[in-house]
Amino acid sequence: MKKTLVKAQSDLGERSKNAEIAFFGGSFTAIDREYMITLLTAAKEFGSVFSGIRISTRPDAIDRDILVLLKKYGVTAIELGAQSMNDGVLLLNERGHNSEDVRRASRLIKEYGFSLGLQMMTGLYGSDFEKDKYTAKEFIALKPDTVRIYPTVVMKGTALEKYYLEKSYKPYTLEENVDLCSQLIKLFEDENIKIIRVGLHYSDSLIQNGYCHNYHPAFKELCESRLFYNSFLEKAKLLESKNIDITIHKKSLSKLYGQKKQNLHSFEDMGYRLNIIFDDSLDKYEMRIGVSV
Repeated sequence: MKKTLVKAQSDLGERSKNAEIAFFGGSFTAIDREYMITLLTAAKEFGSVFSGIRISTRPDAIDRDILVLLKKYGVTAIELGAQSMNDGVLLLNERGHNSEDVRRASRLIKEYGFSLGLQMMTGLYGSDFEKDKYTAKEFIALKPDTVRIYPTVVMKGTALEKYYLEKSYKPYTLEENVDLCSQLIKLFEDENIKIIRVGLHYSDSLIQNGYCHNYHPAFKELCESRLFYNSFLEKAKLLESKNIDITIHKKSLSKLYGQKKQNLHSFEDMGYRLNIIFDDSLDKYEMRIGVSV
């Protein structure tokens, strides 16, 4: 562990001040206590080198005693694998916790001064668009500092694979995932909740062992492009002319155009002629439009 942190410090140099030590890939506070303390002891030595220590764990593996311990070893951020706030969905997917566990753990984490992160999965067995939107709204009510949105991918060798093959479970299509998650991004952004991740990280294991017809390695880009597409059409329909000035932040141009300029081509097919204007005072998802003179 210590060697890994030394190498990370060396590789990152001054950038280490903007990086965190993170313990992910499982429920950190549910592992063997002595092993957990060994890891935290090694991480604490580098507390002045990195910006903080972030862990991920289960909602039902948080209590006051564990929070006191985490604070002692310099942990700064705790993310909860909440996945859903619908108790029926949590039960069907054998998550082992309920929505009240998420609320209780979230309150305690904030009470003890940690940064709170919440992770959700869309399209779980037994879920639907409305239940997933409900989860997002319940997250917002808990006022987390960060969220992650992970669309469900069916993995081989799991109970979910069995339901999928038996046709008792139908995953969202890629198009459905993009439609839903673009709406969720807007919900969180409107509440100034930082979105750390949208979509699963690419890995060979994911591709080899998953039914990935609804997976895309640039999933967040697809969702952001959809946001701009929908926003433009909503605003443009109120204008009498199809010669339009559109003002965005310069870093949002690729989002407006869409992957392989699909949005742009679609707008052109509808007869719109766009004049792009940049204003870097705008937020990344903000857009102003008007009739070109």
